[in-house]
Amino acid sequence: MRIARFVVDSDPLYGVVEGEPGSEEVTVIKGDPFFNGVERTSVRHQLIDVRLLAPIIPRSKIIGIGRNFVEHAHELGNEVPKQPLMFLKPNTSVVGPNDPIVLPEFSDEVSYEAELCVVIGRICKDVPTERVDEVIFGYTCGNDLTARDVQKEDQQWARAKGFDTSAPLGPWIQTELDTEDLSIKGWLNGELRQDGTTAHMVWGVRDLVATVSRAFTLLPGDVIMTGTPSGVGLVKDGDRYDIEIEGIGRLSNPIVRR
Repeated sequence: MRIARFVVDSDPLYGVVEGEPGSEEVTVIKGDPFFNGVERTSVRHQLIDVRLLAPIIPRSKIIGIGRNFVEHAHELGNEVPKQPLMFLKPNTSVVGPNDPIVLPEFSDEVSYEAELCVVIGRICKDVPTERVDEVIFGYTCGNDLTARDVQKEDQQWARAKGFDTSAPLGPWIQTELDTEDLSIKGWLNGELRQDGTTAHMVWGVRDLVATVSRAFTLLPGDVIMTGTPSGVGLVKDGDRYDIEIEGIGRLSNPIVRR
């Protein structure tokens, strides 16, 4: 099931996206699916007639996982950590499909990172690996924008990875997905730059959720960004980065400097 968040006139709504590519419809659901479940109404819209928003604005936090692909760690001159390397991004970093990524004035070296994102569906702590599926609401595409120069200067990652618009999410949440071997691709201005698979993760989705839940209480709507394949590079004003994850869809965002 694909759960989208969107606007038709002004107020954000949630809906179920159904249909073949190019002819999808979105059926409005009652309230917030994270708390009310998925109850369809009789109201439907053509997907092309609505504006998609980020499928979730985390109420609490985004947890990023660094260096979870061996080749990506090595391309930046880093070793693979002995345990998942975690960092936090604020919910103000989230934007949705086609929203602009605004390059921060304090950085000249911002890079893209295509990532599979896990969306948590219920409050949980210390989740055993074998029960992780019970706490996952679904999955979406994400872009973990990173100010590389600031990351080096600050010696910690809050500003480098947490600036406004540094966490595009979308286009929707896919609630049913086998994450063992999913293609993750990224295009800069139409040129393929990242081409990996979740099979090459150092730690898979279940291990990550279990480990993260030992550090933090996870709340409904929290997002875990699971790491990026190799091929990262810098973006500039006027660029566009597209991310496509098998079984989910495509997330596209323009880059601007203001």
